[in-house]
Amino acid sequence: FLFVFLIRLWYNTVMESVRIKAYAKVNLTLAVTGSDGTYHTIDSIVASVDLYDLIKLVKRKDGAVNVRMCGMGLEALPPEKNNAYKAAQAYIKTFGTSGADISVYKNIPVGAGMGGSSADASGVLRGMSKLYGSGSERQLKEIADSLGSDTGYLMTGGFARLTGRGEKVRSLDVNGKLNFLMLLPEGGVSTSKCYSLYDGMPVKNLGADEAEKALLSGNLQGLGNALCNGLYAPAAKLNPDVEKAFEELKAFSPLGVNMTGSGSGVYALFENAEFCAWAKSRYRGKFQCIQLKTCVPRI
Repeated sequence: FLFVFLIRLWYNTVMESVRIKAYAKVNLTLAVTGSDGTYHTIDSIVASVDLYDLIKLVKRKDGAVNVRMCGMGLEALPPEKNNAYKAAQAYIKTFGTSGADISVYKNIPVGAGMGGSSADASGVLRGMSKLYGSGSERQLKEIADSLGSDTGYLMTGGFARLTGRGEKVRSLDVNGKLNFLMLLPEGGVSTSKCYSLYDGMPVKNLGADEAEKALLSGNLQGLGNALCNGLYAPAAKLNPDVEKAFEELKAFSPLGVNMTGSGSGVYALFENAEFCAWAKSRYRGKFQCIQLKTCVPRI
């Protein structure tokens, strides 16, 4: 107990600021399995990718929270719509700490289905814990789960299978990295509108068992064949460029093409980084194009 006390004392007296990398994710599969009150339940295989927002937190002496968003046109985002702000407030309420001045330098595209706002919330929780030394992994995940369906998963990231509302996380032991080329149609897709439209459409429910089996065995062709997203049809109806991006990526003959989250990001899975780079060098469409690979976040 003395050791823990001294560590926390060190945090409180020495650490005045921290920097956190908040990594994006992609959904390799996404099936809507039902509902839980006002939430949809899902079954989804996800993976972290090497694209992140950088978050800087500076300790305050009072309980105030100031969040400055930098990039992606979010500079005027009000606090009540900012998950980073909500995360800091929830942390302070739970542990009774002082506040923080927070700067979020955005790199994760907005409205692309890559978990940007959830990543920021999880990053703020980890940053506040480093600043003030309070919060076990279990406690932080409980706060994260209250803020968003995939926020708890993004506390750790990596390969995982999510069920329930996304709060049930089963890590997957995957060797190697996956390589993606992603297209980002403008306008994004509203997650709430996408799920609402899904409820009224005859969409086939898709499972993740085949994808998990292929992923764990290193069968990239099998994984490519198993990529799926039950929200693709409603997302493409809300933003027709989703379908256009899908078809443009198929023209490069990748192992598979899929949409992440509720869109609008669409990606192609390739055998290796060299094929990804080749396809990117030859892409002539109108969409922003980025090359990504899976990673294990350094928490």
